[in-house]
Amino acid sequence: MIDPRLLYTFNPEVWSSLDGVRPVLIHLFEGYVDAAAINRNLGAHILQNCEHEILAEFDHDQLHDYRSRRPQMVFDTNSWVSMKDFSLLLYKVIDAAGTPFLLLVGPEPDSQWRRMTQAVLGIAERLHSAMLLTGSGVPMAVPHTRPTLVTSHSTDSKLATGNPLWIDRVQIPGSFSAVLEFCAGQVGLTGLGFVAHVPHYLAQSTFPQATAAVLRRMNEAAGLQIPLGDLDEEAEQQLATIAAEVEEDAEFPAVLAALEEQYDQLSESGRTSVPTADEIGAAVEQFLAEQDDSSNGQN
Repeated sequence: MIDPRLLYTFNPEVWSSLDGVRPVLIHLFEGYVDAAAINRNLGAHILQNCEHEILAEFDHDQLHDYRSRRPQMVFDTNSWVSMKDFSLLLYKVIDAAGTPFLLLVGPEPDSQWRRMTQAVLGIAERLHSAMLLTGSGVPMAVPHTRPTLVTSHSTDSKLATGNPLWIDRVQIPGSFSAVLEFCAGQVGLTGLGFVAHVPHYLAQSTFPQATAAVLRRMNEAAGLQIPLGDLDEEAEQQLATIAAEVEEDAEFPAVLAALEEQYDQLSESGRTSVPTADEIGAAVEQFLAEQDDSSNGQN
């Protein structure tokens, strides 16, 4: 394997400022299944609400398949005037209490996963990172009107207890974040992640309530004080908007009521598993189609 350290360049001054800190490393990659874009929104939220500076930049040209995900470009009249390229950056971030931590954000690598894993874990080991943290969202048949359920997973089973019933054992295609957490456990580093259960009829939109739920769990687990900012207010505004839209739908209110009843019954019985998406798929598809028609009419 080519030296993983050649995959990135770093700022020596920022690096030396982390001596003795043992910073938590939060990794939030875009591109894999992530309902409500939890990773992208959470990464943007942290950078917007916390002081930060670039610690390292990865050579994403080696890691990215440009024919799979092409950069967005703007053509104006007779020339190309802009291009939004990809970047994979590791930031030093300061939380509200002045505690430094690391944030790795950008597209999920398309290639050289083993080498990239060694690069990230090498940084974590040399900086004596206390923990690797990540988040994501998964579409589930849950109502948006109830608290967001969050499932945790970890290299240390003691850190992932009290989960809502979700799945037992399943084999699925892996994500880079999952590979990174697995490999962290192999070398004795602690990895921990939080998966928000997102109403599957909102999976293609943002859902601030779920982003806030994941952020709260991260803060609690890592002892950080990353500000929630406007997430709770945005969540309230979205709930009000959805409520107005639901009232105009002929079938979805009944579906929502059934989801709420099932959620409440399971919660009262000490279980928090939920019905499958197939059980309400037809009504939800109609609801989404109506929202698409409404959006198109406004453009």
